[in-house]
Amino acid sequence: MRKERVGFAVCGSFCTHEQVLKALEDLTEHYETVIPIVSEISAVTDTRFGTSEALMKRLEELTGNKVLHDIPSVEPIGPKGLLDVLVIAPATGNTIAKLAAGIADTSVTMAAKSHLRNGRPVVLAVSSNDGLAAGARNIGELLVRRNYYFVPFGQDNAEKKPSSLVADFAKLPETVDAALRGEQYQPILLR
Repeated sequence: MRKERVGFAVCGSFCTHEQVLKALEDLTEHYETVIPIVSEISAVTDTRFGTSEALMKRLEELTGNKVLHDIPSVEPIGPKGLLDVLVIAPATGNTIAKLAAGIADTSVTMAAKSHLRNGRPVVLAVSSNDGLAAGARNIGELLVRRNYYFVPFGQDNAEKKPSSLVADFAKLPETVDAALRGEQYQPILLR
């Protein structure tokens, strides 16, 4: 088991949560310490994809750690150097836009801001219906910033949702490994 400490932040792209949990399960098989974090909306919203209670329980079962779900609980991540890498999966268009603009008003964006103060990597697994529309500029902004790394992504349904992008969550462990070495896992764009 690897000793690097991984933060795993889940945002509200609820349709991808099952894939995200599978990726988290893979990470917990490789990394000794994984700290779960959820956005405030994920912590309280029940959807057709599952309940918030089931999500929180599954995150705690997989990681063996309590879920951090508010700004006061994530703010110490940076000052205390609690993580070696922070994963945001799924990284919604809303979260990506806030990161690009430097806004830290949610548990996930505050976790990223706090973590980035130490010059450590943030891995983003995009899931956005407007990634090739209004969200494209925000993705582009983060692609050129230091310490941001992307899980390879592409269009999830070019015919029915031509602006929608989604990460290949199965590539998350390799992307985390590369980010810890200061490298972007390639290829970043999927066909």
